[in-house]
Amino acid sequence: MFSKLGLQVYTVRDHIKDEQSMDATFAKLAEIGYSELQTAGWESETYAALAKKHGLTVVGTHYNFDKIINNIDETVAIHKTLGTTNIGIGGCSARTYDEIMAFIEKFNAAAAEYAKYGFKLTYHNHSYEFVEVKDGKSMMDLLVEGFDKDNISFVLDTCWVANAGCDVCAWLEKLAGRVDILHLKDLKVYFADEGRWAVRQQLCEIGNGNLAWDRILRTAEATGVKYIVVEQDNSWIDGDPFKSLEFSRKYLDQYLG
Repeated sequence: MFSKLGLQVYTVRDHIKDEQSMDATFAKLAEIGYSELQTAGWESETYAALAKKHGLTVVGTHYNFDKIINNIDETVAIHKTLGTTNIGIGGCSARTYDEIMAFIEKFNAAAAEYAKYGFKLTYHNHSYEFVEVKDGKSMMDLLVEGFDKDNISFVLDTCWVANAGCDVCAWLEKLAGRVDILHLKDLKVYFADEGRWAVRQQLCEIGNGNLAWDRILRTAEATGVKYIVVEQDNSWIDGDPFKSLEFSRKYLDQYLG
């Protein structure tokens, strides 16, 4: 079982405008029962200090790609301040085979530099990585094959894997030992207005959708996932992300030991 529950702070992005609102938001997250954070901007000494104030540990970031590539010293310094060795990006713009291979080469080169300081780069997937690119292989296949296993890990996002029509557990098994952070994000379907048979997908609270969490979390533990991090981009209960986060936390209590 996992002992702690994390949050991708993008979920509460609208509630962080300045130091005062960040302080209040972190206090509320700790009160709900979250103890780990993955950043989504605002990385600073203030961020680190307020997280520590509320007993929140930063376990990773979604950081600026250009800074990762072009300003290693600054990137290392801020991540040392935050107290995490996981320097991450939330995706990339590459789509063609040549673009993807160029991205892999650049990310690997940067990862080798950060490894000298004891850091690891991380890559967070969406669903577009599962589109076939060349010779029956998807972008995700190319990333898995091309990334340096020692210096780059995946932030596997459960919702986007499922949204792409793939098996979350199969991908956890395929990436065993290469997923330090697992994004927990649920997905449900609802009837659309277009007709009797039309359905759409919607993000929702953990346990309020269609993903098989018991199997996913058992597989995550078995394959070496270190941190489980809730993220819900939108569609919150009464428009309030904190209500949704409390629902998710209560559901996930059964998997926390």
